[in-house]
Amino acid sequence: MTFPLTHTVSNQVPDLVPYDTSEDASLLEGLRREGAEWAEEDVRELGDLAGSAEAQEWGRLANEYPPVLHTHDRFGNRVDEVEFHPHWHNLMSVAVANGLHATPWQCDRSGAHVARAAKFYVWGQTDGGHMCPISMTYAAVPALRHNRELAEIYEPLLASTHYDFGLRVPTEKRGLTAGMSMTEKQGGSDVRANTTTATPSSDGTYTIVGHKWFTSAPMSDMFLTLAQAPGGLSCFLLPRVLPDGTRNRIALQRLKDKLGNKSNASGELEYLGATGWLIGEEGRGVRTIIEMVNMTRLDCVIGSAAGIRNATVRAVHHGRHRSAFGAALVDQPLMRNVLSDLIVESEAATAVMTRLAGATDRAARGDTQESELRRIALAVSKYWVCKRAPSHAAEALECLGGNGYVEESGMPRLYRESPLMSIWEGSGNVAALDSLRALAKQPGSVEAFFTEVGLAAGADSRLDDAVSRVGKELADRSDIEYRARRVVELMAVVFQGSLLVRHGDPAVADAFCASRLGEDWGNAFGTLPTGVDTAAILDRVPG
Repeated sequence: MTFPLTHTVSNQVPDLVPYDTSEDASLLEGLRREGAEWAEEDVRELGDLAGSAEAQEWGRLANEYPPVLHTHDRFGNRVDEVEFHPHWHNLMSVAVANGLHATPWQCDRSGAHVARAAKFYVWGQTDGGHMCPISMTYAAVPALRHNRELAEIYEPLLASTHYDFGLRVPTEKRGLTAGMSMTEKQGGSDVRANTTTATPSSDGTYTIVGHKWFTSAPMSDMFLTLAQAPGGLSCFLLPRVLPDGTRNRIALQRLKDKLGNKSNASGELEYLGATGWLIGEEGRGVRTIIEMVNMTRLDCVIGSAAGIRNATVRAVHHGRHRSAFGAALVDQPLMRNVLSDLIVESEAATAVMTRLAGATDRAARGDTQESELRRIALAVSKYWVCKRAPSHAAEALECLGGNGYVEESGMPRLYRESPLMSIWEGSGNVAALDSLRALAKQPGSVEAFFTEVGLAAGADSRLDDAVSRVGKELADRSDIEYRARRVVELMAVVFQGSLLVRHGDPAVADAFCASRLGEDWGNAFGTLPTGVDTAAILDRVPG
């Protein structure tokens, strides 16, 4: 019996893999501009590995087979261990070996934090989940330094380029990871409502009792946590294994079943009289741990920028290789508009990411002006870039049509991952209100913001007008909390626009100012006005 040829495959897009995630003009321009040109070769090598078939498969399988909690062994003994797919450990090993975690804090070279941000960006395009413990390990160091003795012991191990998974005495391991355990079920972002208690012991430690509702990466070697001490809400370091080799009294109750971020474990911790060491002073826990929070907020921006770039590259690749109605999708006028708009959003996010990394690097070296700029620019960018990622992911997915809705395309995983950065370390309202708090309590940050965006003065009238609008919005203090999102959004796009006008591709900068700052704009992606140089913009994505 013969069968008709009904399955001849044509007009299907070739696999994007392998590709180089560092082949990104905006990223490399920012790397050089912010003083880390010395790291370009390392960034390119890591980007080449990130886009390889092997590394992309690591990311896929780590999500396909998420972590499993084992609370007890077969004899009934409490073990509180999380089992991961082997490729999770491959991803972590590469990230740690390349210094994506706390290594910059042990590096005196100018631009170390910028180099780390660029690597985080290119490697994060393999899988977003494992970047969570990497990020928190990076962010733990500034908070840990409030206890010099603990920092001297643990900081070198947190910065080590050896990934050493397993439950052992921290000082006997070659490298450590750190987590953060703040929120409780009754408070969420309102950590001052925490009820976990910390009772001083005669040996200088504290006994911690309480339940933490959301602890990401609960398999970390140690946690920074908040608890109510006699002097008020305070910050503590809790290792999972104590210096004498005994298990700390920390029970892992369950893992969260999350929308995305599947490769990473997030769970609930129970402190059953656990031993902790005070970091900073009693009653100043929020002030202490906020330094960790601010660092992870930077990584929220970097992670969102990486996801936006990944989605953009996949959408453009599809548009170049898929035909409809007699022409390639990329040559269809409306699709050109959409793809160009996705690229504009990506380059704006990447420009902000590299600038914030540069400010972080210079602030860590004592530059007070950069520290002031970082305070407000990070707050507004965390709100806006992370808020844009889900709508960008949805539009990029739609560019693939029904194929984009199928798991094999990789787009659903990007789509599920995209809302996380907007929620993590303070959802939209928290980020917007934190921006207002910076404006009110650190007036120097306002001056630093206007000084920064003023460097582009006169280059584009649409940007100049938007800067003026920011000034008017901030001058009107009436119901500003109600208007917080509008004010912060305007500040964020002005900050992005100023960077693109000064440093970006002229076609991208023009399209951004026309569509985000001018009067000729639309709410959806793909509403760039007539006259935008879409050919030049599309050339920004290689392939």
